[in-house]
Amino acid sequence: MRSLIIHNPKSGFGSDSIFEFERALVHAGDECIFRSLTEDFTAEEATADAEDYDVCVLSGGDGTVTSLLGALKNREVSACVFPSGTANLLSANIGNGPEPSALARACRVGATAKIDLGEMLWKDEKGTPQSKEFGLMSGTGYDAQLMQAALPNKAAMGEAAYFAAAFQNSHPTVLHFAITVDGKTYERDGISCLVANNAMMQGDIQIVPDCRMDDGILDVIVLETQDAAQLIRPILFGLVDKEGKAIGRPHIESFRGRRITVRSSEPIPLEVDGDVVCPSVTEYQARVVPSCCNVIVDSMSPYRPKEAPQPRFDGGGEIAYPMQ
Repeated sequence: MRSLIIHNPKSGFGSDSIFEFERALVHAGDECIFRSLTEDFTAEEATADAEDYDVCVLSGGDGTVTSLLGALKNREVSACVFPSGTANLLSANIGNGPEPSALARACRVGATAKIDLGEMLWKDEKGTPQSKEFGLMSGTGYDAQLMQAALPNKAAMGEAAYFAAAFQNSHPTVLHFAITVDGKTYERDGISCLVANNAMMQGDIQIVPDCRMDDGILDVIVLETQDAAQLIRPILFGLVDKEGKAIGRPHIESFRGRRITVRSSEPIPLEVDGDVVCPSVTEYQARVVPSCCNVIVDSMSPYRPKEAPQPRFDGGGEIAYPMQ
């Protein structure tokens, strides 16, 4: 088995779990290349030779992993998402067993699922067109403001930096959004407008129901609140009804489509998978890139194949969890 591990050492708290994973992954006779990323890495260069390997392991936070997946889209590469970041929501949404040994075993089994990515398009402050793929959620408004405010404390505080930023920004600006979804326009007021490829947050709470990474569509989510305190109610509803199908989500409205344009009444920051990519925009577009990435899945994942696969390599026969 030939494997390539692409690791961002600046993600998260610098956990050594990726090395525990490598020890579990590599068996006698295998070859493993460990590629540690620099701060100025480009995803295209880091993944240029990915087709030369049986599996390509992407280790880092959500922003790092999604940029690497974007460079792998529509390529014949089996990618394993390894959680080395702060929130690791992309890994949680894929739903594999998170333990390093379980992920190593999943790589040796080699079962994959095709997932979608979203693509965000906007113009920077100089008017130059920009684009970036996203795996989870991107958008403008309160969420982007929180990401921007949390950035100085993220390395030291981890996820707590987001909560600290929320306390400091408890009265966000209410904006007017013009949202066009597959040609139909909606006018809404709120503190944030997001586009989601998958919408599960911490605690396995789905912001909107039935949002998946393999359905070929994106979800537009509007937070129709006047201040941050009103977000407590949908969070509490989520603790009782994690999937959002029984009692819904107050102050949250959603639309579904393949091509989206969002215009805001004021310039606001734009974030892509937790990273602020532009400090001020009034318009962005989003579109789905369907079934463009092959990701490793195990029997715990909601994207697992219906039939248990035969392991591709020795050491993959002992599955970490039974098929459900």
